[in-house]
Amino acid sequence: MPSPDGQFIDLPGRGIRLHYRDWGGKGPDLLLLHGLSSNSRIWDLTAPRLKLKYRVIALDLRGHGLSDVPESGYGFTDVNADVVAFLDAVGLDRVAIAGHSWGGTVALALAADHPDQVAGIVMVDGGIIEISRFSDWETAEKQMIPPDIPGVPVETFLGFARQWPHIRDLWTEELGEMVLSNFEIRDGKVYRRLDILRHMQIARAIYDSRPSELLPRVRCPVLAIVASTTPTNESEQRWHDYKNDGVEIVRQALPEAEILIMEDTIHDVPVQRPAELAAAILGFRDRLA
Repeated sequence: MPSPDGQFIDLPGRGIRLHYRDWGGKGPDLLLLHGLSSNSRIWDLTAPRLKLKYRVIALDLRGHGLSDVPESGYGFTDVNADVVAFLDAVGLDRVAIAGHSWGGTVALALAADHPDQVAGIVMVDGGIIEISRFSDWETAEKQMIPPDIPGVPVETFLGFARQWPHIRDLWTEELGEMVLSNFEIRDGKVYRRLDILRHMQIARAIYDSRPSELLPRVRCPVLAIVASTTPTNESEQRWHDYKNDGVEIVRQALPEAEILIMEDTIHDVPVQRPAELAAAILGFRDRLA
C-alpha cells in the first residue's frame, strides 16, 4: 500500500520534536495514536482505508517511533499536553481520535480534559481497563515489565516474529518493516527504542489511570473496540477478565457509548484486522460531535 512521507514538528513551549505521518484524505480530521512501545506505523494497513471519510494523521508519541526521547514526562499530563500542542501547531481543531492500546487511554484522557478539541474517540483494545481494581502495583509491575532485547540479529528476530501466533499467516515484507520500526537497528542488530525505565513510567501511568472516573466526563461520541480470543493460559485469562470488567465500566459510566467485540482477534487489531477495524471507524464517522 502507498505510504506517506513522514514529517517533523517542533512543539512551541514543549521543548520536543514529534514525528507524524500525514495520510491525507477528505473529511473530518482523524488523529491515530499507537500503543506502548509501538509507533505510528502500526496504522499502515488501516490508514489508507480511512482516507475515504477522514483526513488522517498518525502521530509518534514522545519516546516512540522517530519522535524525541526525553528523559522524563511519560505520564498522561505531559503526553496529553504534547498532543494538544501538536494539534495547535498543525492547525487541527475538533479532531476525532482513534487510539490503540495505551493510545486509547490517551484518547480517553484527552476527551475528558479537552472536550472542546475532541469530536469523538475510538478506543482500540485500550482505554477501558482499570488494572488497579485487580492488583497492587508490585504485582502488576512484574506482569507489565517487557523483556530486554540485547542486540538480537535482525534475521534472528524476524525469524521469531514470523512465528508469532495469529501473525504467521499474515506475514509480508511490509509487516516485517512495521515490526522492525518499533526498534532501533544498529550494526544489523535489534535493540529497544524505548528503554525499560521509560517503558515502565508509562506502564505505571496506565496502572494509575481510572477509566471509571474519566468516562463520565466525556461529552463526545465513544466507540470501544475490544479484541477477544479464547484464553489458553493463566495470563491470557487474567487479561480476558480485565477486559470484561472494562466493558462493564464503559456500560455503567457511559451507557450511550458503542461497544464492538471483535472475536478471534489479538491485541494488535490494526495488524490482524485492518479492514474490519477501518470499517468500524468509517462507520463511526456519522456519530462525530
